[in-house]
Amino acid sequence: MIEIEKSSEKVSSMFDSIAPKYDFLNHFFSFGIDKRWRKKVRKIIGNADNKIILDVATGTADLAIELTKSNPAKIIGIDISAKMLEIGNQKIKKHKKTSEIISLQNGNSLNLKFPDNYFDFVTCAFGVRNFEDTEKGIKEIFRVLKSSGKVVFLEFSMPENKIVAFFYKYYFTKFLPKIGKIISHNKLAYNYLPESVMKFMQGENFTGFLIKNNFVNTRQKKLSFGIASIYEGIKK
Repeated sequence: MIEIEKSSEKVSSMFDSIAPKYDFLNHFFSFGIDKRWRKKVRKIIGNADNKIILDVATGTADLAIELTKSNPAKIIGIDISAKMLEIGNQKIKKHKKTSEIISLQNGNSLNLKFPDNYFDFVTCAFGVRNFEDTEKGIKEIFRVLKSSGKVVFLEFSMPENKIVAFFYKYYFTKFLPKIGKIISHNKLAYNYLPESVMKFMQGENFTGFLIKNNFVNTRQKKLSFGIASIYEGIKK
């Protein structure tokens, strides 16, 4: 497997290059299940009347758009990839409600340009494993959350069932990179995806990491035989 440097500049450049095909490949490789996963995040958020949400690593804004159904006062989505944000803004402008609620900004999760205790919720879908410095990113999320505010991560994970894990790993490491390269014309990006998932801390390792960084009531909810997980934590 190709070793890819996980610097903010490298990750930004990589996602810029695959941005035009990103949404199609996301839905194609997950068989559309990723849409259901985002709905589950929205249900965890629940009613967000008069609340402010930060969506970190928002990409093309799929989760931010889904979260408008929770009726928040405002959603700010940030991402280091300008090209991904361009596509996200195109999608947002198609619907009056989303354009009134969502604003997208180019920004780095390691240095959030927001005051302390500002957001009621912080969400992040398929992005935390890309943080150049995971602990620094988590600390920044903690800082901008209000007291008793909630963070919700949606992330890929490795299934525990050996049979499911075998087929999933084959699909993830053999099939996905080949098709991703053909469609996106970027060899590195779809080698990086399985590499980053398998290297990232999962399950109790990640909930424990959140606890180490002062979050409480942490928990993991496994999705679709464990190929994805939702992690939650509360700022104490």
